[in-house]
Amino acid sequence: MATAPLLRPVKSSKSHPVEEVLPVLPVQLRNLIAGLPPEVLERLEEIRLRQERPLALGLVHKDAFLSPEGNLVSSPEQAYRVSAGDLERTLQLVTGSSLYALEEELRNGYITLPGGHRVGLAGRAVMEGGRVKTLKYISSLNIRISREVPGLATPLLPHLIDRRLKSIYHTLIFSPPRCGKTTLLRDIIRQLSNGAPELDLPGLTVGVVDERSELAGCYRGVPQRDVGVRTDVLDGCPKAEGMIMLLRSMAPQVIATDEIGRDEDIAALEEVFHAGVRVLVTVHGASLAELASRPALQHLFKLKVIQRFVLLGRSRGVGTVEDILDGQTMRSLGVR
Repeated sequence: MATAPLLRPVKSSKSHPVEEVLPVLPVQLRNLIAGLPPEVLERLEEIRLRQERPLALGLVHKDAFLSPEGNLVSSPEQAYRVSAGDLERTLQLVTGSSLYALEEELRNGYITLPGGHRVGLAGRAVMEGGRVKTLKYISSLNIRISREVPGLATPLLPHLIDRRLKSIYHTLIFSPPRCGKTTLLRDIIRQLSNGAPELDLPGLTVGVVDERSELAGCYRGVPQRDVGVRTDVLDGCPKAEGMIMLLRSMAPQVIATDEIGRDEDIAALEEVFHAGVRVLVTVHGASLAELASRPALQHLFKLKVIQRFVLLGRSRGVGTVEDILDGQTMRSLGVR
């Protein structure tokens, strides 16, 4: 998967996430966002640009609009209206003025920026053979800001560690969108890779298939996010193919990937299970019943190999662990 050619890697894992996405905004919008109070920037999750409509911000606990003076307002009538020029310039900056060189990204409806930030796109779908070939007349952009939260997984980790084998249980993390699955997964990977002496866990070799370049935020193959010292990342590769490649080439003890759900993903996971490698995956879903109703995931449930199911929510902020279930007994293990 290509990355916008004119963008540079983030300066370091300590760069402020909002600072990392500002270069893809036109100067006027860049100044409006940069001028927000620090406490607002800390809560900023999404920047939504819709042509001839209000500039909208997705914050942790609410959505808001941004006025031409740079103030948060609740009324769309008071908001800055995104012009066709704003949208066109943003697209130029996101794509390095090479929109049609990113055909695969357009087909998927998003472009990943260095650092793991993602720009979703909506507009007119161009079909070919009954499938989306590309997008044109793009009229909406959603810039989703990726954040590292070191230590986010610390309370959860004791529930996921198989102390007898000094490894991790086969784990599936699920939640509705915008609940922090990717952020939590990244921190689990980091801690498994570095080791957790307090849990008597040595560092594990972790293979990551980062199809959307969100977990490690690779730039030219080099992770820009901290995913640990023993982690190997296969960037921009389809999950199913990537899991098999890592299994055969990198001898991982754990394979991790984000947002499984296709038949080929489950088939690849089955090979990983048979090889004795532990898996750590996420999937969209609000309940186990919802997951079990999907044809591809039904087979995963029938295998009865997942040992921990972790439900995330937002009841106490993004990344709240709402419940942990023992996959063998479906008994709740509680939440610390």
